[in-house]
Amino acid sequence: MPKFVKARPLDPELDDMLKFWCPACQEAHWVAVGPRSVWAKNLIWKFNGDYEKPTINPSLRVCYPKPGGDKVCHSFIRDGKIQYLGDCTHAMAGKTVDIPDWPEDKDD
Repeated sequence: MPKFVKARPLDPELDDMLKFWCPACQEAHWVAVGPRSVWAKNLIWKFNGDYEKPTINPSLRVCYPKPGGDKVCHSFIRDGKIQYLGDCTHAMAGKTVDIPDWPEDKDD
């Protein structure tokens, strides 16, 4: 697998968790795509198996605390694109962008 792909397994030996770089949040988002994920519990997203043009179902909603209130990043991942939904609290709400390559200056 290329070093900097759009989506990648968190652990090359265990590809039940994927991560991708979110340009709106400027950080990685993770999603459980298999039953061995410690975070999956009973919720597992469907993944098309394409690391360059991933499609993940259903939508991915990431909530995290920040000073001044919780932040939300809610999106559909379709054919290598991030479609940010209207309930996002960042400036890219309502936009669709290509999933960027993994930033070389960020830890794998």
